[in-house]
Amino acid sequence: MSRPPLPPFTLETATQKVRLAEDGWNSRDPQKVALAYTPESRWRNRAEFVVGRDQIEAFLKRKWSRELDYRLIKELWAFRENRIAVRFAYEWRDDSGAWFRSYGSENWEFDEHGLMRLRIASINDLPIAEADRKFHWPLGRRPDEHPGLTDLGL
Repeated sequence: MSRPPLPPFTLETATQKVRLAEDGWNSRDPQKVALAYTPESRWRNRAEFVVGRDQIEAFLKRKWSRELDYRLIKELWAFRENRIAVRFAYEWRDDSGAWFRSYGSENWEFDEHGLMRLRIASINDLPIAEADRKFHWPLGRRPDEHPGLTDLGL
């Protein structure tokens, strides 16, 4: 299975890869998202360590059952050969209605087929008032005309 764009990355293909990842995560479809990773992919997500597609899918199901109205923006930070670094922010609410903006960075490593084999994520959560939300598009893919992180001052 191949998942273009493939390494080695250029500015254009790294930017495409980041947007495709954002689109996948904004789908909130754990099965679909898990297919972007190698069968033995390794993650560090906050203090949780995940290995393989089955664990990735289970992790994402738990995540999106807790993080409601999830909307994510990713931005390319750096790239080289088969690695990409991104920064991101996402907004979500919990089941009591409290809103949060989670900020972080990720380091990604891809195999020759364009599947991610390593994901290292560092994330911090900030409680926000509903009035302070910046991500207002309908659930799903962020519209092309919606500003990115830099344009939003994040």
